[in-house]
Amino acid sequence: MSHPEFVGLVNSLQATAEAALGDLNAATASAARDGLLEERRARQTAERSLKLLTMLAEKTRGNLDFTEADLLTNAIGSVRERLNAAPQGGAAQN
Repeated sequence: MSHPEFVGLVNSLQATAEAALGDLNAATASAARDGLLEERRARQTAERSLKLLTMLAEKTRGNLDFTEADLLTNAIGSVRERLNAAPQGGAAQN
């Protein structure tokens, strides 16, 4: 059974990255308030979240159930894809 706090952590890191890259979601208002959507910081914020997700995957390899591993793999892939599609100067525009 998936650990709720683990699922919450992965979802939080992914939402932070996506908000920094311009996705409109519940995290966007908080990210904007915290200054994470400024162009000069948006990509850095998303890259930091990706690094944390990747580290989490490396450190938990072999210790996750299928649902947790799938969630983490999908989050990494999604953020990596968004970063590759985003302009180097800042947040992607929707």
